[in-house]
This record gives sequence, C-alpha cells and structure tokens, in this order.
Amino acid sequence: MHFFSQAFTYEHPWSHVVIGMWHKYPNPKCSHVISIDVIDRSVDPKTGIIRTERVLGCKQKTPAWIVKLFGGSEDAFVREISFVDPSTQNATITSVNLSLSQFATCFERIQYSPMSQTRTSFSQTAEVQARMAVWRAAADGLERWLVQRFEQNAQLGKSAFTDVLRKLWEERQLQGVHP
Repeated sequence: MHFFSQAFTYEHPWSHVVIGMWHKYPNPKCSHVISIDVIDRSVDPKTGIIRTERVLGCKQKTPAWIVKLFGGSEDAFVREISFVDPSTQNATITSVNLSLSQFATCFERIQYSPMSQTRTSFSQTAEVQARMAVWRAAADGLERWLVQRFEQNAQLGKSAFTDVLRKLWEERQLQGVHP
C-alpha cells in the first residue's frame, strides 16, 4: 500500500470554499475530468447535513504496460460522496475508483474546516493498494505509478480550485456581496 497526503490553507471563508467545491469542474487545469454526474443529493432533516453522491468520468494517458497487464482503457470512473455540515462547518469528501478496482483501489479523503472567519484548512489523503499478492513487483510498480499520477492531479486540482475561489471571490467583490 502506498500513501499520499497534503494539507494547506485557503485564504477564503469556509462558506466560500464550500460554494467553490461545486464549481471546480469543468476546469481547463483539470482536463482529465471530462464528466460529472450527480447520482443523489439529500438533506438530513434532523442534522441538516447535505449528502451528495457523484460519479466523475476521467480520461488519462495510461502507460502501455498497465494496459497490457490489466486491460481497460484511458476512461475511468470515480465515485465521490460528500457531506457538508453547515452547523459544524465541516465538509468531507471521499472518493474511490470504480474502474479496474479488481486490480487496484485508490481511496481519497478530503476535509475542509474553518480556521477563522477568512481562512479554511484543507487536508487530503489517499491510500493506493494493488490487489495482486502473487505479483508483488508489478503491484509495487502499479501503486507507485498510481500515487505519482494522484499527486500530479492533486497539484493540478489545487491550482484549479485556487483559480475557482479567486474567480468567485472577485465576482462577489464586484457585486458587493460578502460571504
């Protein structure tokens, strides 16, 4: 199993970051995400927690050795479930790959929490595990490649989301609206 993690602070209020979550895609910096389908959205009447389930369609260049060994294509799908709790001001997103999950899984967890009225903490972890105990060397190679790809996409995602927040913030400033 291989891991990835990162944490940083957005210089935006939590409410603004949560609004930005829904505007992240489509995004030219994250062109590998080609579709987003909302499967379910509900609000718990007791807690007010908003639960959203989506499927993201992605297209990425996959190394030839992975396609040869496991089959498949450059098309991949990811299941994402988010929980936004307005009362505690916490947002949690989990995602897991649906494509080729019989060979490898990537479980991601993102957390947004307020640090102050104008700052929001972001933490992201990913666990990547190949499911090929017999071919440990191939499993290690696959896990390393998946973590590298995840890290590249995470950096693109950070840059893209920063742009989304900046754009939303500037639009609100121009309109005289405060979060």
